[in-house]
Amino acid sequence: MGDILMVLLPAGILVAVLWTLTTALRPRDTGTSDAEKYQQDLARRSAAHYAEQVRLATAVRARLEANTRPSQNEQQQSQQEDHARAALRAHSGTGAPAHGNTLPGGLFDPQLAMQLQTMVRDGHKIQAIKLLRQETHTDLATAKKYIDRL
Repeated sequence: MGDILMVLLPAGILVAVLWTLTTALRPRDTGTSDAEKYQQDLARRSAAHYAEQVRLATAVRARLEANTRPSQNEQQQSQQEDHARAALRAHSGTGAPAHGNTLPGGLFDPQLAMQLQTMVRDGHKIQAIKLLRQETHTDLATAKKYIDRL
């Protein structure tokens, strides 16, 4: 029995010394508690969620504006078509030339534009189309396109 103790006692001491050294040399905790780690993780996830919400809202706004406002090219094309129709009418003598409440260059009188916008906002699209046709002598399709873009 003495021989077993002579072998186990130094082995036990060696294990205790190795365990002490490994715990002493192990990197220390940075002092961040579990609660602080949770708070940091929560703040990081919250910032990511907020950024995603902003991105989605921006995308929705861009889609909405793209659907409600025509692009610059579409506006220019529509204006060119309107000018061509007016020139044809004036040149051929069929129908009245597009004048009335339009300014030189085919632009509307600002008061007419405001009145049309107000009518559309109030839900009177048909009356706005009628007024636009009456004031500018445009055809139904062009007037409807213009009112739908407001």
